[in-house]
Amino acid sequence: MTTKNLQVATIGGGCFWCTEAVFQEVKGVEKVVSGYSGGNVPGKPTYREICSGLSGYAEVVQVTFDANLISYEDILIIFMTTHDPTTLNIQGADRGTQYRSVIYYHDALQKEIAEIVSKEISPYYENPIVTEISPITEFFEAEKEHQDYYKSNQGQGYCSFVIAPKLAKLRKLHADKLK
Repeated sequence: MTTKNLQVATIGGGCFWCTEAVFQEVKGVEKVVSGYSGGNVPGKPTYREICSGLSGYAEVVQVTFDANLISYEDILIIFMTTHDPTTLNIQGADRGTQYRSVIYYHDALQKEIAEIVSKEISPYYENPIVTEISPITEFFEAEKEHQDYYKSNQGQGYCSFVIAPKLAKLRKLHADKLK
């Protein structure tokens, strides 16, 4: 029996519903939790505070993965190719600092890998990558209704028109990494 090597990645690429749905399909991912990080409001932030764009928090997901099955580098490559890392505070129709592209690293090695992946992937984009790379401070789990959002709401318009195309892109670019 092989022992799992569980690690955590904290990333934000626009609406957390999209990022959550993407990583729920990736082989080696044990858990994906939508939440908030990087802000400056005292106490636990609420979705309403996040949506105001004034809290400083980003919508993020914490991805718990088995590093024996998928590397942190692969997690970041999937992340950087399933959202637009070249738009500042914008992902599609979602606009505001809460939708920024961000990698919150948990240690020096994660920071180094994030910087390498960002540099290596940049030639594939016409515009410069603006993904923030910062240390994780706090992570607050989002409200229950934001967890497993796509799985629970596939017929909803946002899921059909925004999330489904991201999943199609994931399946096309990273078929070998899917469950």
